[in-house]
Order: sequence, then C-alpha cells, then structure tokens
Amino acid sequence: MANDTTPKETVEAPVATEAPATPPAAELTVQDLTAIKQIIDVASSRGAFKANEMAIVGQTYNKLESFLGAVSESKPQEEPKGE
Repeated sequence: MANDTTPKETVEAPVATEAPATPPAAELTVQDLTAIKQIIDVASSRGAFKANEMAIVGQTYNKLESFLGAVSESKPQEEPKGE
C-alpha cells in the first residue's frame, strides 16, 4: 500500500449571510371579528348549522357581540376632519 500524501481539496458549504425570513405575526383585528360576526349571521340565516351545533354557535356569537360592544364603547369616538 502506498501512502498518498497529496493534499485533498475541501469544499466548504456556503454560509448564509441573511437571517431566515420569519413569517409575519398573526393578527386579528376588530374588523376581522366584525366580519366573523357577520359570517355567523349569514350562515345561521341560511341554515348552515345543525340543531346540535346551535348552542355553541350562539354562545360564541354572544361573546363576540359583547366583546365588540365593549371595544366600541372604550374606543374614543373620532371626530370627522372637516375643511
């Protein structure tokens, strides 16, 4: 057996210079909650829920309606900007 003393080439992996992109944080706005309330209204009026599902749908709807009412009361009313 012969000793091979020739230097072997090494290949280095490329180094990432930028941090990996992080997905944007999930946000749920008051407008989103208002849209959800409207969706529940439409779905229930069209008979999308079975009878055994109505209780949880109604409870969720009532909680959502109360939350949106509290938010609208606590939010200071903005006066329209006139010329």
